[in-house]
Amino acid sequence: MGISRRSVIGSGLAAGVFAPAIRRAGAAPGDAGTLRAVMQGDLRVFDPIWTTANITAYYGAMVYDTLFAIDEHYKPQPQMVEKFSLSDDKKTYTFMLRDGLGWQDNTPVTAADCVASVRRWAARDGGGQVMMQFVKDISAADDKTFKIELKEPFGLVIDMLAKPTTPDCFMMRKKDAETDPFQQVAAHIGSGPFTFNESETRPGSQYVYNKWEKYVPRKEPPSGLAGGKVVSLQKVIWENITDEQTALAALQSGEIDFYELPPIDLLPQLEFDSSITLEALNKTGNVGIARLNCLHKPFESVEARQAMLYLLNQSDFMKATFGNPKYYQTCPSYFGCGTPMQTDANTDWFKHGIDLTKAKELFTKSGYQNEPVVVLQATNIAFMNNSAQLIAGQLQKIGVNAQLAASDWGGVVTRRSVMEADDKGGWDVFITWGSAYAFSDPIGLLALAMNGKKAWYGWPTNDPYEKLRMEWAGASDVAGRQAIGAKMAALGWDFVPEVILGQWVSPQAWRKNVSGFIPIPEIIPFWNVKKT
Repeated sequence: MGISRRSVIGSGLAAGVFAPAIRRAGAAPGDAGTLRAVMQGDLRVFDPIWTTANITAYYGAMVYDTLFAIDEHYKPQPQMVEKFSLSDDKKTYTFMLRDGLGWQDNTPVTAADCVASVRRWAARDGGGQVMMQFVKDISAADDKTFKIELKEPFGLVIDMLAKPTTPDCFMMRKKDAETDPFQQVAAHIGSGPFTFNESETRPGSQYVYNKWEKYVPRKEPPSGLAGGKVVSLQKVIWENITDEQTALAALQSGEIDFYELPPIDLLPQLEFDSSITLEALNKTGNVGIARLNCLHKPFESVEARQAMLYLLNQSDFMKATFGNPKYYQTCPSYFGCGTPMQTDANTDWFKHGIDLTKAKELFTKSGYQNEPVVVLQATNIAFMNNSAQLIAGQLQKIGVNAQLAASDWGGVVTRRSVMEADDKGGWDVFITWGSAYAFSDPIGLLALAMNGKKAWYGWPTNDPYEKLRMEWAGASDVAGRQAIGAKMAALGWDFVPEVILGQWVSPQAWRKNVSGFIPIPEIIPFWNVKKT
């Protein structure tokens, strides 16, 4: 099965994914008030609480707002909140909303909206689920004030409300936030700096946002996701261009202004282009994973999951997509490399390398009987496309009936939420990534939870690990969390809810007449951006 870093282009076109028409090369750049961007994939889901897809979190950051946000030093700062206090017994947080907050349907933001929003977010988020185990009640005191009352102190309340990892704690209108957390909100009405322009949006082709003139930014300068969200652009358009070379040509000709994921092997072409800026906005880099479905055969068996550790080599995955070693590294740590939580606990499998005989023995021990193993293949994103092919090829080498299920990333986002078996629309493996920053937080990142059907897609259950996760949340310092984290990692590599495929830094590219992008993990903000 041949794979190259360019194979994603051919496979994307073969799959029939839609690429919009592009203006002729050399066309005059758009006006200074409109920014056109090619993002990581198609926007299929519009509920940033229902899914952890980054593209939906980007949408959420445009349309919605948060109570708190992290600054450039990863410290939580008030955002929609004006001020807050903690009682002497450390059991009651009181929050007061700032002036000027309103919904885009011209109704005011109220404390009741925030209460409902926090509750809905907490039902889906790993950190929120942990926090709610400490919560006695969340209630509105008046239109601008609400309280979180705890049964016992929990020192990560503000950190959880501020975290940028998906799902972010976006505030919604009460009537939207009262939607079942496992059903999608249909409305596009937030209180954030942009409005979603449904009339100009063409699903599969382009997604349009307008500056919301009534948004009142904070007075502080922008810092990370905190501070004033000042919008200089009148309109932002996400163009869904699936062909990488077409997108690259559009950037160089000025037909688009921003390209989130230019292919690594084509970066030299941009490095020598004086009209282009290259910069990695996520300085911590990304961790790629192959997520395994623990609910159904074959990966309901721990032996089948452990077999994957002896079947996959991180270097193969990194070389297939990123090519240049200056952009990637192998990383055996259960948590992100280069973060305070990095650990080499229980990584003998990594030092051993690929062992097809061992992998086959473990699959046989699991009771595998030639059932189809469905690997979801996002054909429009190079890393996911190439990785899916590599995984299927390795499985087939040891006699596993691996089958690729090709779609675009939006299709994967939809299908991975299905808990049923393969023959009823389910799956066995999918590929994704998150920032190393996110992978250093076993409370904030739902992918690091193992609490069954409350966990992230794949739904692993491991009670001893969950007990340690709660201990991690209660630790008073970094050293304590590191010690507990090493124990969690040891259990994690025995249980294997996912396989790490490597870690990399991926630069973004934009025209030199565009400035103001804020470097931060997880979210790409379009406020503070200017175009001349």
